[in-house]
Formats: sequence, structure tokens, C-alpha cells
Amino acid sequence: MAASRLIILGVAVAAAGGAGYVAKNMAAPKPAAVVDAGPREPAVKLSDVLVLASDVPMGASVNGHLSWQPWPADAVNANFITRSAEPDALDKLKDSLARVAMYSGEPLRRSKLVGDGQSFMSSILPSGMRAVATRIAADTSAGGFILPNDYVDVIMTRRTDAANGGQSGFVTETILQNIKVLAIDQAIQEDEEGRRVKVGETATLELTQQQAEIITVAQQMADRLTLALRSVADAQQRAENEADYLVSGNGRRGTIRLIKSGEVTEVGARK
Repeated sequence: MAASRLIILGVAVAAAGGAGYVAKNMAAPKPAAVVDAGPREPAVKLSDVLVLASDVPMGASVNGHLSWQPWPADAVNANFITRSAEPDALDKLKDSLARVAMYSGEPLRRSKLVGDGQSFMSSILPSGMRAVATRIAADTSAGGFILPNDYVDVIMTRRTDAANGGQSGFVTETILQNIKVLAIDQAIQEDEEGRRVKVGETATLELTQQQAEIITVAQQMADRLTLALRSVADAQQRAENEADYLVSGNGRRGTIRLIKSGEVTEVGARK
């Protein structure tokens, strides 16, 4: 009897051991061998693009503000500067000046740089426009609150002589409207923190050829020229009723009409 129990017990132990071995092999399969396939390419194809590493104000050099940055190749614009196309761009463009304000992380475009051999003012002046300077003071420039890139009206005040027993006085009229201010003295923008800077003595205005002639005549005729600051919301409005009569008469450009003691005379007509 004891021998049969021992046999049964031995069979049970052997069966339990076999079941444990099978369960262990099923729960933890042998790991597959790792094969080194080398470095993998990124899921998105990248291209190095020249970008601004920090903010650059208008007129400042971009030297020290540029760096290469990986960009998705599908998002690279044709106007961007890439390392694959121009590997020496960092060195070639380091002395360029910013035509407009640029900001950190922005891809660099050549259209925003002053070209080699160009002066800064002529490079920011739109085609067909003229830059004309006029003297200003705090009392003729909105108390000094007019800054570059603001828009102004130009108001002429002149004295009238007494005629026919009348009294002398002053005549005031707006001779130019919605004119962009390019610079105040040598400053072409506000300071970096946006503070209002000191009042300058000269404002440089962006004018058409006709407007340049008007303000040149007005500077000779006027007792005072005043700049009236306009709202930024008016920047796209078209000018109306400008003083074209100062430089044109009977359809002839270049004619100057002199007004004295109520009499109008035309001189200097171009043939």
C-alpha cells in the first residue's frame, strides 16, 4: 500500500513540474535577436533654413543675429535661404542691414535686406517716391509725438497783406494729406521699448514728385509749416484737395502761382 502511494505521489510531482515548465515557456517567449540597422532617417525630411536668432530693428546689421534651423522640407518657401543652396550665406550676409524690423525665429528673406552699395534711405523708399526734409519743432509737430512711420497732414500758414483798406491777417490751409514720415532727424523708428524720443528738428517725408514740388514752394511762401498727426486707421485713405495749384496752372506742370495782396501771378512755366 505504501509503495503505491509513493508511485502516485511521484507521478503527481512529475506532472506538476512539467506543467510549470510549459507555462513558463508560454508566458516568456525567447526574445528575438536585435539587429543593428544603423541610424534611421527622420519621418519628416528636413532642410536647414537661415533664420533670425533674435530681433533685429530696422536699419540695424544682422551680424550675430542669424543661425541655421531645421525646417520641414515641404514648408520651405522659394524665397528662404537654405544651407543646401547657399552654404556660405552666414558669412556673405553678416554685414547686411535690415530694410524693415525682423523678429526672432523668422526666416530671412533677401527682400528685407539693404542691397550692397545702396544707402539705407534710398533702399526703403518705394519706387517713384521722393524723400523730402522739412524743419519741425515741438509746436509744429504735435508736441513731439510724431515718429517715423506715422502719417501726417502738412498745414501751411501764411500772412496776407492788407488790401483795399482791409486788415492784414493769416491764411491757413492743408497743402498735403496723409503723408508718411520716413525719419525724424536721423532716427527711422522708435526706441526699442517704444518710448517717445526727443523732438527732432527735421522730418523726412515720403512724397510723390508733385507733392515734393508743392512742399518746396510752400517752404518759400509759408510763415509756418505744421505737421498734424493722423490716426493709423487713415493710412490707406487717398489724399484729396491737395494744393496742386501751387505748382500747376492751366494744365502746365512746373508753373508756380504766386499769391500776393490778393493777386495771382504765374511764373516759371516749363515749355
